[in-house]
Amino acid sequence: MAIDVAELRQRLHAAGYLADAGLGTALACAVALHRPLLLEGDAGVGKTEAARALASAFDATLVRLQCYEGLDLFAAAYDWNYGKQLLAIRAAEAAGTGAGDLYADEFLIRRPLLEALSADRPDGVVLLIDEIDRADDEFEAFLLEFLQDFAMTIPERGRFAAQYPPIVVLTSNRTRDLHDALKRRCFYHWIGHPSLTREIEILRLRLPQISPELAADVARAVARLRAQELRKAPGTAEAIDWAQTLDALGVEHLSRADAERTLGMVVKYPEDTEVARAALNELAS
Repeated sequence: MAIDVAELRQRLHAAGYLADAGLGTALACAVALHRPLLLEGDAGVGKTEAARALASAFDATLVRLQCYEGLDLFAAAYDWNYGKQLLAIRAAEAAGTGAGDLYADEFLIRRPLLEALSADRPDGVVLLIDEIDRADDEFEAFLLEFLQDFAMTIPERGRFAAQYPPIVVLTSNRTRDLHDALKRRCFYHWIGHPSLTREIEILRLRLPQISPELAADVARAVARLRAQELRKAPGTAEAIDWAQTLDALGVEHLSRADAERTLGMVVKYPEDTEVARAALNELAS
């Protein structure tokens, strides 16, 4: 059966996400062929939102694992509720009975990776592994094994395997290079900053209440900022925040004064402020 990329792009659009042909194809192939998809790109270009929209498109449960340095198996996969186990032991001692099974379901804490194995229908869970580049090499090695079989073994309970594999989206801001083995396991797509026309379309889709003029003004201003030597170029997320803020202030056309008083919505480092002001100095007063 052929993969219907156009249908998925329509679903994503209905969920408020505008995917171009490349991203739409990557997402559709990942879903149809049950392969993880690695999305890379600068912060704020829409990697995490792509996974959210995908979950919405399939009416699926979104399970998110936020990665960080030091992330381990017990934070990512499962843990035991030791406090509850201790209470059960003390209650049993007080009653003069056995404590029972201390590794029953009531004591098991299901972290994101274990939770992602619980789908009760095809495409019922989207597992978002966010900012995998922030995790350690050891966790990356465990994750590679998990993605191979969509299963894990808990020594006290045995093997847990997915009846229906989750749709998996990994994101990376490229703070470090990922191992080739993980990249080979995944489909890959780079999300860059959108063109001026597409950014206007995104703003109008996400903020239908704003005027077409304001959407165009913000998109042009953001494009101008991205052309500068900034420590952090504004992403689409910042463009949306900026346009939403301006709309809330009753602005219909972006002026230099409006840009000046709302610059904190789009520029995130003090050393970028003067560069941004100079770049936007051509705006009408």
